[in-house]
Amino acid sequence: MTTHVLILCTHNSARSVLAEGMLNHLARQSGHDVCAHSAGSAPSGRLNPFAIEVLNRAGIDTTGYRSKHWNEFTSPDAPALAVVITVCDSAAAEPCPVFFGGTGGPPARVHWGYPDPSHAPGGDEAKRRAFELTRQAIGYRMLQLLALPLHAMGRDALQSALVDIGRR
Repeated sequence: MTTHVLILCTHNSARSVLAEGMLNHLARQSGHDVCAHSAGSAPSGRLNPFAIEVLNRAGIDTTGYRSKHWNEFTSPDAPALAVVITVCDSAAAEPCPVFFGGTGGPPARVHWGYPDPSHAPGGDEAKRRAFELTRQAIGYRMLQLLALPLHAMGRDALQSALVDIGRR
């Protein structure tokens, strides 16, 4: 049974895309049945080219990635979500729609905030560096998420473990 994880950021163009790419890549590499998705409350309609560049340089295929609205994950035919992660402070502060979990209850939710690398001062090289550092930081947490016994954990235990990961 696939564990579905939704990663939210307001514009779904940078941090949430990095997280979707990293989690899917690491899950495939480690043989975990986890599928990451990303979305936003006000999607920009485009992906930040630096996000795509650093993912591709890390060997991650971004074919088919797009900026999408979180409402795509609220319909009855949407995947049953086990986890919802916000990666930007504005998305964390917004009232989210109701997402449904695999057992009919709500998914575990956590905020793992990262500074927006698209606001890094300097030119293109500074932005590339900021995006790469953000990709690495996100990857570290995604590895910790994948180390959890996701299929064996109840929602409360999962919630607690996700909060612990965010404190590290």
